[in-house]
Amino acid sequence: MSLPTARPAGCPFDPPAELATLRAERPLRRMRFPDGHLGWLATSHEIVRAVLADRRFSSRYELMHLPMPGAPAELPPATVGDLTGIDAPDHTRYRRLLMGKFTVRRMRALTARVERITAERLDAMARQGPPVDLVAAFAHPVPALMICELLGVPEADREDFQRTAAGMNDPGATLEQMLAALASLTERVHALVPAKRAHPTDDLLSDLTTTDLTDDELAGIGSFLLAAGLDTTANMLGLGTFALLRNPEQAAALRAEPELAEQAVEELLRYLTITHTGFRAALEDVELDGQVIKAGETVILSVQAANRDPERFADPDVLDLRRRATGHMAFGHGVHQCLGQQLARVEMTVAFPALFTRFPTLRLACPPEEVPVRADQNIYGVHRLPVTWDEK
Repeated sequence: MSLPTARPAGCPFDPPAELATLRAERPLRRMRFPDGHLGWLATSHEIVRAVLADRRFSSRYELMHLPMPGAPAELPPATVGDLTGIDAPDHTRYRRLLMGKFTVRRMRALTARVERITAERLDAMARQGPPVDLVAAFAHPVPALMICELLGVPEADREDFQRTAAGMNDPGATLEQMLAALASLTERVHALVPAKRAHPTDDLLSDLTTTDLTDDELAGIGSFLLAAGLDTTANMLGLGTFALLRNPEQAAALRAEPELAEQAVEELLRYLTITHTGFRAALEDVELDGQVIKAGETVILSVQAANRDPERFADPDVLDLRRRATGHMAFGHGVHQCLGQQLARVEMTVAFPALFTRFPTLRLACPPEEVPVRADQNIYGVHRLPVTWDEK
């Protein structure tokens, strides 16, 4: 069998229906990859979590086989500073340097800045008037401006940084154009490093110049954080708004009870699981669920299926903002769990209630089936979200 990718017709928020069938029948099963590799597919909460927590499985790109048709048979190693595609000891070194910069306390201290940026974008939407593309007007700029501020990108350069970062996920771009955008982003961050060393300011990049990181490592980590902190949160804001507009009783609850915001964000993360598929390669033979995963075999982790597992979450296909969605793996699990998850939580906890309070009549400006979704990318979301509202 191959990896199911087709979502149910008319249900842009639900995983492929076949995943639920596979999870019920055999949550860890053999899977044939397009390049001929015989690996595994994991679909249950228990097994996905176990693999993510087990250091006998590697995150190194060059050890992986990908399940997408047309994917290269061999992947290059991760670029310098890319924490996602490396293992210990390099991953441990980078992670230790960064963890103290992304604590819950430090990220919550940024709430006032997130509130200011959010209010400014909502003001700009109101001035422009309906209809607007919520992705371009709100979902993309809020995390983009916030991550630029966190890293210390000068205000005069932030618009160019946003444009370059957006180019990495342009639906009309070729792979070569996306890679060129990434190279340009790294080059821009690289140019900031000497300035931060010479004249440090109150930002993350300046803080990191006091460590033993080289200029190349600083530029790589800065580019990684900029790209990762933008695309994921932007798509959660876009797709999350779409989901709330399609579940108006949930949007009404969020509007009426702002104290629901933190809980609502966790449920949206679980329900949508925009980083829907993970990858690991076995470094040695591992026995799991009564089967032996051989060294060198790739395991595909269906995080979206795990977060809809009825063994872990009651009525998992229902969006319920009052649910205690603890234990979801939208940010991953184990040593590679998302470093910026607390910043993302702060951004969403501020942005969703502010949007629906400022525009109580917010609604889609096109039929829901016409909203273009990012069905062909590993970060799911919407390319555009046309919305309108009643002006006073």
